[in-house]
Amino acid sequence: MKKRRIKTMLAAGLALIIIISLAGCGGGGSAEPENTADTDANTTVAAEAASEAANEEVVTITFANFNASGGNEETLEEMYLAFQQEYPNIKVDIETIGYDDYFTQMQTRVAGNTAPDCYELNIENFAAYAAKGVLTEITGVDFAGINETALSAFNVDGKQYGVPGSFSNVVLIYNKELFDQAGIEYPADDWTWDDVQVAAEKIKGLSDDIFGIYAPVTYNEFFKVAAQYGGSLLNEDKTEFTINSAENIQAAQMMIGRIVDSNVQPNSSQMGGMDDWSLFESGRLGMISTGIWAFGTFTEECDFEWDICVEPGGTQKATHFFSNAYVINADSDKSEAAATWINWLASSGEAAKLRIEKGWDLPAITDESVLSAYLEITPPENRQAVFDSLNYLVTPPIIEEYSLMSDIITGKLEEAASGKITAQEALDQAQAECESRITLK
Repeated sequence: MKKRRIKTMLAAGLALIIIISLAGCGGGGSAEPENTADTDANTTVAAEAASEAANEEVVTITFANFNASGGNEETLEEMYLAFQQEYPNIKVDIETIGYDDYFTQMQTRVAGNTAPDCYELNIENFAAYAAKGVLTEITGVDFAGINETALSAFNVDGKQYGVPGSFSNVVLIYNKELFDQAGIEYPADDWTWDDVQVAAEKIKGLSDDIFGIYAPVTYNEFFKVAAQYGGSLLNEDKTEFTINSAENIQAAQMMIGRIVDSNVQPNSSQMGGMDDWSLFESGRLGMISTGIWAFGTFTEECDFEWDICVEPGGTQKATHFFSNAYVINADSDKSEAAATWINWLASSGEAAKLRIEKGWDLPAITDESVLSAYLEITPPENRQAVFDSLNYLVTPPIIEEYSLMSDIITGKLEEAASGKITAQEALDQAQAECESRITLK
């Protein structure tokens, strides 16, 4: 800190000397400036400006995040160093917390008035924090260049309470070697789930320990598949649950049927304690619906060729849109500096380049010159499908009791996947339980 201030003061002093020297070399060869009063005034202004720059105080803010944990801590530090080059008077104390502990900690810290000046929230928790009034509206920064869909996800009643730090989506990833063995065409962007079912059955026929597809049986997967069949979990004005609509039942039956009927997707016992990524990496899974954040791991772990396509749909396409927001604590007395930091982190070309180079999600920006670098990274060969998927984005229906709704629906779908109840019974029960336990505003 002392070194930075000394360098700044030296630079200011040198600037002042240069100004005075130039003033002494006025036109016409005269030893004296033509207007001594003006020169004295200019010198005084320059001196005051230099003094102000030298004495400008360093503002220190605190920032907590979860998304850098598990491999991107160094990338975030590189971003901060780049930020310091532009804003040397804003110091950021960065705290990275593992995802499993992050939201428990943040709830406790917000409630105890010990939350950091700014921090990260996923889209699932954002609405609850905004509704409780613990976030500050972000003003005084330029949002130009940020993806509008991502930005709107964190806008409440016309007020911007978060800036999207990154986004990611889900694609269909497939094992080219298993498709070759089964003698079938690779998945294409115009496939439907019916096409996937046909291919999955042929791949399943290769061996008893090979499966055609895996897609999570969870709330996050269900709300998207429901949209692919023209359904939704809430009515248009979010005043009623529509969980057990005919469209949603069709979607759930397709998801559950893969497991309990055709068994092209393994049940929990057939997984043998293995997770879906590990099953794909082992070469025993033909297709997997998962996020683009899997690319780096699959590149390192898969010893077979794989590629991607836009995820198939039912009666229409719909693809996941996940985004994490950077928000400002309502109790922070350094909101201006915090806004500068989080907006830079979200929209700076320097931060975006680092994020892409390290394979850490996608920056939520519109600068094609920066995003084009993402397309050059292989595998997958068809990386363009990531951007093509943006034409079909759907976001989860955000309500204050989001987590409770998610837990209820996931729990019922898991019962159906285990064969205890039917898909329709699962949605009927989820509808009733959500109506009895959650009040929609």
